[in-house]
Amino acid sequence: MAIEGHDTFTNNHPQNRFELMVEGVMVYANYRLEQNILTIDYVFAPPELRGTGAASRLMGHIMDIAKTEGYNVQPFCGYARSWLERHNEYHDITDF
Repeated sequence: MAIEGHDTFTNNHPQNRFELMVEGVMVYANYRLEQNILTIDYVFAPPELRGTGAASRLMGHIMDIAKTEGYNVQPFCGYARSWLERHNEYHDITDF
């Protein structure tokens, strides 16, 4: 269903939420940013996007921003934690 080239990623600052639109459907991650610590509180994918890789692409975008901005990431959400455990390239900026 999801075609990566058609994804639109945004940081919705007023709602403290990263959003990825995939074919008109949104997957998102609620977060808190305090100093240089980015805490990912919750990642949500609606049923029609589950299993498509949309949440994984969202996490990739989030972690690229974290790396660029020099944030340390704390995954409170179980999905975010398990995703980060599988992605060694971000372990240097992750607090488990």
